[in-house]
Parts: sequence; C-alpha cells; structure tokens
Amino acid sequence: MAEDASGLDETDSKVGRLIESYDLGMLDRELVERWTAPNGERSSLRELADVFNRRLLATALENADVDTVDGEVENTYRLLSDTDVSTGVRTEVRNRLARQGVDVDELESQFVSHQAIHTYLTKYRNVELEQPEQRPEERREKERERIRRLQSRTEAVTRDSIERLRDGAHLRLGDANVLVDVRVFCEECGADFAVDELLRRSGCECPDP
Repeated sequence: MAEDASGLDETDSKVGRLIESYDLGMLDRELVERWTAPNGERSSLRELADVFNRRLLATALENADVDTVDGEVENTYRLLSDTDVSTGVRTEVRNRLARQGVDVDELESQFVSHQAIHTYLTKYRNVELEQPEQRPEERREKERERIRRLQSRTEAVTRDSIERLRDGAHLRLGDANVLVDVRVFCEECGADFAVDELLRRSGCECPDP
C-alpha cells in the first residue's frame, strides 16, 4: 500500500494504481516537480497527462519486446490521441500495435485525463499550486474577456432563434443584426457605462472605498 502525506492510499487513484502496476519508478515525483516548477518552466496538467500516457505506451511496447527509435513513441501516441488524425491512419496504427503484441484497447482505456492528474496531485500527493497574484488591470482584462465571450454567445443564440422563427414563418423580419449591449449604472454617483468602458476606465466617479 503506497501512502503519502495525505494519508490516502495512492493506488485508490487511477494514476497511482498505474504507476504501481506498470512499475513507473519515479514518475510520481516527476509529475509533482514539473507541476510545481517556477513560472515559465511549469508543465500544464494536459502536458503532464501526455507525459504520463506516453510513458504508459513506452512501457507497453517494452513489455511486448518492441524495439523503438527516437521519437517513435511520441509520434505513435500523437497518432493514437490527436483529434486531427484521420480514422484510417489511427486504425492503421492500432492494427500495427496489435500485430506487435500490444493490447491496444486495454492500453487506451488506461490513458489518463488532465483531470485524473489533477486529482492525483492535489488529493493523493497533497500538492497545492500557488497562483501568482494578478495585478488589477490583469484581473479586469480577464473579466472583460469573459463578459465578451458571454455577449458573443448571447448574440449567437439570439440570432439562431430569430432565424429559425423567421424561416419557419413564425416571425416577420427582414435582414437584421443582433447586438447585445451590457451597461452598468452606479446608483451612488449616477454614472452610466457600457461594461467594457467601465472596466477599461477601472471604475466610475465614486471615491475609493
């Protein structure tokens, strides 16, 4: 039973169980170190999932006594997992692996997601990732982009609904544009701003609290 500072059995998680069953050595520490590295060197959870899955593939090939050349494991994993790979190419790769003695269905079922990596690191390895404090302008820009995406989504849904009603003869309307305008009204100073302008200005005319 493998336990760490969290007091939990790591093999209760998919990632921990695979590390033990595939005898992946120090991969657990590597995941922790790469996720907690300084900014600029830190690996994302998706990158760590790819690292983990490539290691599983390499071990499966080694267990099947398949010799590989540099870059072959990485390319094979890409052909198995990337969404832009055609079905024909993926089938060809799967058939080749099967002929080499790899149980492809079992292998692919063991590939982990970035969520599984996150659960393993935070719950079973007790790792907390410090988030850098954002400057006020960075936080405002982040929220502005979020609101813009919501506005665009609202415009798209509204446009689609109107067009379906019009095409079905349930609404009389010529060529039209859909605009979503979100405004913020301050009840203290009476200022009225489009939300994008308010965030760009960093506030209304009220004094700082």
